Amino acid sequence: MKKWFGNLFLMAVITGGLAGCSGEEESVVMAPVPVVNSEFTPHIDWRASVGSGVGHYFSKLKPKYVYDTIFVADRDGLVKALNPENGKELWHRDLEIDDPIRLAGGIAAGFNQIYVGSENGIVYALNAKTGDLKWKQNIGGEVLASPTTDSNLLIINTSNGNLTALDQNSGKEQWVISTEVPNLTLRGVSEPVAVSGGVFWGTAGGRLAAAITSRGQMIWQQPIGIPKGSTEIDRLVDVDSSPLVIGDSLYTIGYNGQLVDIDLRSGKPVWKRTYSSAKDIATDGGRLFIATDEDHIVAVDARSGTELWTNRKLEHRLVTAPVVISNYVVVGDSEGYLYWIDRNSGEFVAQQFVNSSGFAVSPIALPDNSYLLTTRNGDLKKLTIN
Repeated sequence: MKKWFGNLFLMAVITGGLAGCSGEEESVVMAPVPVVNSEFTPHIDWRASVGSGVGHYFSKLKPKYVYDTIFVADRDGLVKALNPENGKELWHRDLEIDDPIRLAGGIAAGFNQIYVGSENGIVYALNAKTGDLKWKQNIGGEVLASPTTDSNLLIINTSNGNLTALDQNSGKEQWVISTEVPNLTLRGVSEPVAVSGGVFWGTAGGRLAAAITSRGQMIWQQPIGIPKGSTEIDRLVDVDSSPLVIGDSLYTIGYNGQLVDIDLRSGKPVWKRTYSSAKDIATDGGRLFIATDEDHIVAVDARSGTELWTNRKLEHRLVTAPVVISNYVVVGDSEGYLYWIDRNSGEFVAQQFVNSSGFAVSPIALPDNSYLLTTRNGDLKKLTIN
């Protein structure tokens, strides 16, 4: 049953499927769309499209802004470069090399190349200026999150528990670190983060791992969640969140685990708080913003771990990871609504219906105080807050 659950449908499978089989009523109900008196309406600067998007599949195929260009891709292998000012296409590449392509992990960038991975275990490198395919490499495991680049290496975390480093220029394997994968895990992996000569990533076994980037040598592993309960579902402890580094602290969170502040030098916990999530953490420097497994949006003081506020009005609406845009914490939900939440109070400031296909990934902030939305059906919008 390995990697059988998708995060998008985990709640429905556990509460609907299992309860339905036993004849019991469903115990989890999606909260209604909250009523919000919007203080502003974002202005749509331009619209574009990236093929058929990701559909209903699990995906972290998030756009990337780099080299003064927006790069986007869809599950079927269409990759585009767009002008961020007007959304006009600069180039596109259809990766009809493998059938089906099933792109799922990306987009990363480095050395004037962009990189995207697939559920087939293939990583593709494209020239950022032209879209020409430079190389492709089979790394033997599903690529479900963006790789990271450091020290002339492309580092990819795969669903089979391997962290693999490839040469950025040639795609040749440089080293592999293997970690244990339980029989049952969430559908997803942690995007690795490279900093100060080290690479950090979450594992399906409930740990945060650290290694020396240049050699691929494991330094330490810190438990974030400890399996508990009598069933495999109860014992899920995946750390799928990408580690977040602020100064000398590294923050991560696990499913059925904890939110943890770890000292980068020693690898020892500074504080731990009981929260459960498989989504990335957002920050404004002094505060951490998380979306829990129940889709509660929570603000926590980064220094002490003290909870500052909680917004429970999006419960079980299958929200995206939070992102900080201007003075707001922003999340999208599975029905296509976007919400702006005041960073200080946790109260809604604005709401917008965008697209009924819903959101698979959070918006990305752009340098000109604008942001980019991408929905499951491949629609793109660049918006600015008035």
